[in-house]
Amino acid sequence: MVTPSPSVPRLVIAAPSSGSGKTTVATGLMAALAARGLAVSPHKVGPDYIDPGYHALATGRVGRNLDAYLCGPELIAPLFLHGARGCDIAVVEGVMGLYDGAAGEGELASTAQVAKLLRAPVVLVVDASSQSRSVAALVHGFVSWDPQVRIGGVILNKVASDWHEALLREALDSVGVPVLGVVRRAGQVAVPSRHLGLVPVAERRAAAVDAVAAMAARVEAGCDLEGLVALARGAGALPGAAWDAAGALASSPPPPLPLPASGGSASHAPGRPGRPHAPPGSSHGEASPDGPVVAVAGGAAFTFSYAEHAELLAAAGAEVVAFDPLRDERLPDGVRGLVIGGGFPEVYAAELSANEPLRKAVASLAGSGAPVAAECAGLLYLCRELDGLPLCGVLDASARMSGRLTLGYRDAVAVTDGALAAAGTRVRGHEFHRTVVEPGAGAAPAWGIRAPERRVEGFVQHGVHASYLHTHWASAPGVARRFVERCRTS
Repeated sequence: MVTPSPSVPRLVIAAPSSGSGKTTVATGLMAALAARGLAVSPHKVGPDYIDPGYHALATGRVGRNLDAYLCGPELIAPLFLHGARGCDIAVVEGVMGLYDGAAGEGELASTAQVAKLLRAPVVLVVDASSQSRSVAALVHGFVSWDPQVRIGGVILNKVASDWHEALLREALDSVGVPVLGVVRRAGQVAVPSRHLGLVPVAERRAAAVDAVAAMAARVEAGCDLEGLVALARGAGALPGAAWDAAGALASSPPPPLPLPASGGSASHAPGRPGRPHAPPGSSHGEASPDGPVVAVAGGAAFTFSYAEHAELLAAAGAEVVAFDPLRDERLPDGVRGLVIGGGFPEVYAAELSANEPLRKAVASLAGSGAPVAAECAGLLYLCRELDGLPLCGVLDASARMSGRLTLGYRDAVAVTDGALAAAGTRVRGHEFHRTVVEPGAGAAPAWGIRAPERRVEGFVQHGVHASYLHTHWASAPGVARRFVERCRTS
């Protein structure tokens, strides 16, 4: 049942450009507020999976994404209210520069658009390391560009000295935007990164804890926390109701009749004593015990997942359990379907390859016709090999690292009836990888990419739906119901 949610004090942390320090400030602010006893709801604009992991570490709550391209502008406020239930304050970290959105789509998916949809004040994090009086012109331009975006304050980052700070403050007096923080240049927090951004929390837990603590200390020392909280509390009411997985399924069209199973039942798949908890972020891990068991890959190699996916699977009647392909040699007891999301299998290719018992179990389950939904890293895991190392061999394809980054939003349509979608189903997705799969599509492709270029990609065979495309199921909740129904009948 979808019920209206009370208004939540909220802030959007944005910047003129990437690299200005908004992740450090946003994560540090979340942790500093949580340390003061506030229940902080963490959010990230855009499709990024990694920053929300640091947000979760800072707040003790699952980090949630707000992506107006993947989910549509109409779902931004409901998804925000869903994540912020029961919280004292919400902090939303922006993406890229404040006004940067999907290429060729105007303001769509920009931080500015999300701030307007949330009726939230913006705090602009400015890298002041190479400027003094010019900061006033920069801030004035961002304030005046779109009058519907309310910039309620500025945090100056990488400030060199007291004298530098005085020059910056004097210049900003003429703009009329309060300075709510000054973070000094010395001792900037170092968070390891690699080819796709920050190193995920799951790969460096102890170091990540230290990094978040350092971020919190920097924000606590340099920012006006009372002023930031007061600004958040002035955001006002946000009309509408919170998103809810059960309600989303109830309002979505019923799926077509399930596809027939191919190759026998999944009930013979190897079992494992006991079942782990649902993946982090799933608030519905206790579906009916009569529901099919859907195992979701996790651990350090598969960290890319939206919390709403597990919630939708559970609301559709599945019992959602987690497994770690790096550590577990068997699949969970009674598994009837697999969801293998994104991550960094290339970093862990040797360990994934060495876990031969699990590779065989996955291949056996997929060969039985059980539904398997694999995105990006999951696609690589199902291939014969990755950089010469044997993997599951479910797909007659090989994968390798590439020097080329494939990145961007995609407009796609399902080409083949599969466990996730009926042919003709339109979705919006995102690609983000430095690997190549050859061939890029099977005899029955998963998706036809309609924009920005026309091509087919991915694989549909038996119950397997494998693709590079990351999608957000909140925008098409019927895919979760279709997947669970296929698990029931396979």
